[in-house]
Amino acid sequence: MRIPDLDLDLLRCFVQVAERGGFTAAAPALGLTQSAISLKIRRLEELLGKRMLERTSRSVALTSEGETLLAYARRMLALNEEAVRRLITPPVSGRLRLGVADHFVPRNLAPLLARFARTHPGIHLEVEVGRSHELRQAMEAGSLDLVLGKRRDGESEGVLLWTEPVIWAATPGWTPPEARPLPLAMLPAGCMFRDRALAALARAGLDFEITYTSPSLLGVAAAAQAGLGVTVIGASGLPAGLVPLGGLPPLEPADMAVFGDLAGLSRLAGPLVEAIRHTVGQTTSVAA
Repeated sequence: MRIPDLDLDLLRCFVQVAERGGFTAAAPALGLTQSAISLKIRRLEELLGKRMLERTSRSVALTSEGETLLAYARRMLALNEEAVRRLITPPVSGRLRLGVADHFVPRNLAPLLARFARTHPGIHLEVEVGRSHELRQAMEAGSLDLVLGKRRDGESEGVLLWTEPVIWAATPGWTPPEARPLPLAMLPAGCMFRDRALAALARAGLDFEITYTSPSLLGVAAAAQAGLGVTVIGASGLPAGLVPLGGLPPLEPADMAVFGDLAGLSRLAGPLVEAIRHTVGQTTSVAA
């Protein structure tokens, strides 16, 4: 039996529909009409002889075969982009010192930077992970070139990359203790997410106590994973072992931006910023 070749254009269409939850949401990203997208998905399903999506009048869901294909499709598209960029991008060399808020570390940062290093071997990238306000202080002191972090409330500094949800998170199956304040695992004072969470609980009249504090997001996540309390985190940084927790006051979304002389460092920083915007922001954005 001859094995058919997968069309990257069809895969790109399929991934957008799967990630955005429907044909309507995928249409602007692809620059196609809903009928054109439907045709591409049908061609893909005919090519493989399998149904990839279950469609209803209101929603689109992946079949088990669709879930399998989605993982392969993402890898194939990423490899295609890596190969093309490596071959057509003019060579750029230099050193770029980047500060990255640790909200992005658990799920997105390492594979993104590894791919960037392969496609831009001439750029020597030095990355420091920490808290947004501390990284920005380091940049102002001259030890970092750019910082990827969150804007403070009411701030307009930096170049906006995307806006993402801020969520409550806990270990799966966690329930609040009866007749006791809500236990919280938090970053130290000065964290914007912490301030928002405490203010929201106070406005709702809910009792709480901070039972665990760590300067590291990974430390806070570990405490929440162990069931010591609930925490608050940006959606893009939700690590394995934690799930969104409902029933608590909603939190305002956060603006994620890049700070520093982006124009002056455009040759070095431009490709990386676009990679970050595309990889992280495209799947978490609520208003970018």
